[in-house]
Amino acid sequence: MTIVYTLTPELRMKLKKPLGTLIRGSFAETMEEFKGFLEKEKPTRVISVGDAVSRNLIRSNITPDLAILDNKTMRRSIKPVSIITEKSIKVVNPPATITSEAISAIQNSLKTNKCITIIVVGEEDLLTLVAIMLAPENAIVVYGQPYEGMVVVKVTPTKKAEIAAILKDMESVRKAK
Repeated sequence: MTIVYTLTPELRMKLKKPLGTLIRGSFAETMEEFKGFLEKEKPTRVISVGDAVSRNLIRSNITPDLAILDNKTMRRSIKPVSIITEKSIKVVNPPATITSEAISAIQNSLKTNKCITIIVVGEEDLLTLVAIMLAPENAIVVYGQPYEGMVVVKVTPTKKAEIAAILKDMESVRKAK
């Protein structure tokens, strides 16, 4: 496992702000608004990052093309999300980092037309950035915003450039010994 990116204290604060459109409200309200968003945008792919948001999509009969989960909500272990996918991949990704293993799993998953689940041993939060970077244009990446709702990110060249700048600021520099 090679750590490629590490979260800095400055970026931790910046990433608390939603990367896309925040949908607030109850489960029913957020899912109704999200379904309307899907009908309007007709995304090439739907990618969910996080257990709570993935569970909510499944309960609303929306199966993400790629679901990235860590079997935790708010850092507490939960019962695994029941999602029927064609393939499940397990990766290691420690908190506040992004590993080469996780990047490869997302990249390979998006090269197929299969419905895939990536189970993360560690933490999946920052993998939202990788999902946005690697997703095809006009895909939708959705993740939870604690205590507020869900964030919907439409993948565009502008959004990819924004995420590339964040990742550049996170690049881990390995010092030779």
